Amino acid sequence: MAFKDSTPRFDIVDIDRIDADPTHIRQNINEETLKGLTNAVAKLGLIHPIVVRPAGDNRYVVIAGERRRRAALQAGESRVPVIVRECTEDEALEVRVFENIGLGVRSALEPREMSNAVQRIAERFASPEEAAQYFGRAPTWLAQATAAANLSEKVTALLDSGKISSTSTAVQLEKLARKNEAKAESLIEQIEQLPEGEKVSRKVVADVLAEEAGRPRKTEEPAAPPAPPQAAAPVAADTQTPAAASPPWEETGQPDAAPAGVRAKVNPGKVKLVAELLGLSEEDEESLLARLIDEYLALRKA
Repeated sequence: MAFKDSTPRFDIVDIDRIDADPTHIRQNINEETLKGLTNAVAKLGLIHPIVVRPAGDNRYVVIAGERRRRAALQAGESRVPVIVRECTEDEALEVRVFENIGLGVRSALEPREMSNAVQRIAERFASPEEAAQYFGRAPTWLAQATAAANLSEKVTALLDSGKISSTSTAVQLEKLARKNEAKAESLIEQIEQLPEGEKVSRKVVADVLAEEAGRPRKTEEPAAPPAPPQAAAPVAADTQTPAAASPPWEETGQPDAAPAGVRAKVNPGKVKLVAELLGLSEEDEESLLARLIDEYLALRKA
């Protein structure tokens, strides 16, 4: 029977009756990233049932949810919810591919939505340390994860109006306010005066924040002096004339230069994947790097 035409059957079964499919496309599961899912399963149980197909002798084979199966095993679960579906091996492969290429199966929460949700859970605990322990993360992770839920009214208004380019930019503006309130207020006033449709770029706020922290702003390499007229080479077809100078808060339409310590040496796809796993914006490389360091140190101490 085809997967589409099979009647789904919900059941609660012994986890030792569920086998991994040796032909599953996911052959390598990162044990470090699996710890977060294991922690969630230990706290709440499986949120989403494992999709399985009958294998005879009262056993089942995983169609979708191998990470959930492993996390449940590590969390000590003895019985788990499953959705039983009839299908062929070829169809099982198709289901796995379509589930994982992101065709509307899951959509990540907007950073501020996730931050608000984490904040509401954290408020149940007596201290940030207890809340972080509940999530299985370091206290520094909790502070970063809830930063977007604690924006000031002015910064929130700018973010809602679209004059700040992203949630991570808003968080950086709050960091600046804690370091130098007067400088932050001055920048906020400039942003408030932006014409309709214009917004401040993350790089502008990052540069001011870096300057306040005593780090030099990143500047472009000086252009080479122009060649004498008689030695000038023909202009290539794809050469662009430098854009006219624009106010520092305006986007230029070109991507920001990659930070030498993170983006320039790492595949952008990997940066995006790690950001999603950690619940951060891939644009906020400073927070991303800090989180990676915290996670690594926490694992070393475990």
